[in-house]
Amino acid sequence: MRRLLLNGCVWALAVLSATACTIPPAPGSSAALPAQVLPADARALVYGRTISEVIQSPELRDKISGLFGADWMPASQGRGQVALGAAAFLEKGGPLRMVSIAGKDYVAVTGCVANACPTRRVLVLIGEGGSPLLARLDDGAIPHYYAFGSGGVAPPANASTIVDAGLRALQSVGDAYP
Repeated sequence: MRRLLLNGCVWALAVLSATACTIPPAPGSSAALPAQVLPADARALVYGRTISEVIQSPELRDKISGLFGADWMPASQGRGQVALGAAAFLEKGGPLRMVSIAGKDYVAVTGCVANACPTRRVLVLIGEGGSPLLARLDDGAIPHYYAFGSGGVAPPANASTIVDAGLRALQSVGDAYP
């Protein structure tokens, strides 16, 4: 009798566990956004071939500093929340890639603080035409999200879920950060 009761409890627990794992992701969550890394093409290099060229390109220079706002410069200068400033996270860059997220294509630019790549890194997504710009800056354990729109293109309300989906896609091919 005990064995039957024990087997019944184990079976019920297994069924309950299996059904708990099939709950669909919340609408708008990063798990719900389809994302993939696209084959390299000329669109990935439209603003330059390196991270330095991209952030200095005439089309993006002001937009990128506008994207990070007060966090662009070090917090020691009395502004922002990022101690080193976002500009420091673009010292060392990875390969420029194209990612498609929920049917929209972005140039993906990755970078990091040269002597702290494992913990201080950034992903910038550049929409077609240079807007919107979306970013995730990982400052140790603290992620910061940014969104910037220009030329009549407003940044999406779900910028963090878009950036996280792009990061997941890059990580899936082992190409997330330098």
